[in-house]
Amino acid sequence: MQRLTISLDDGIAQAIDEFMEARGYSNRSEAIRDLVRDSLVRSQGAPLTSSCVAAVSYVYDYDGRDLALRLDRAQHDHHDLTISSMRTRLDHRHCMEITLLKGETSAVRKLAETVIAERGVRFGQINLVPVRVDAEHHSHGDDGHVHAHSTPVL
Repeated sequence: MQRLTISLDDGIAQAIDEFMEARGYSNRSEAIRDLVRDSLVRSQGAPLTSSCVAAVSYVYDYDGRDLALRLDRAQHDHHDLTISSMRTRLDHRHCMEITLLKGETSAVRKLAETVIAERGVRFGQINLVPVRVDAEHHSHGDDGHVHAHSTPVL
């Protein structure tokens, strides 16, 4: 781990302290590390890995022009990327859905952006986590086997 020294104006330092208190951080280094990591992952120019996991959340009008069917079709058509999906009804018309995706970063990002861009989808967000995928042989007790682990990067 490298130690960096930075200078911040009083307003930014105060904002970091307020962020720390609101989120329960015990020191500035942890808070700043998470803020920087989040900013790097969200920026388009960030050096991402070829694989990722992502949580895509969005609100949509359930009655709007077969939108629920189109959203479900997108997940079905990309079953290789879709891990899971959860939907809850907010009122008589609106639903909130959270879909977990895993796979090649460009394919995951494209699917997530396509879903969010659907007409009638509102408040869409993508929380993308770059990962390193390692397939290794190991055992959990007496059962030795090979499977992939997705280790967060950054």
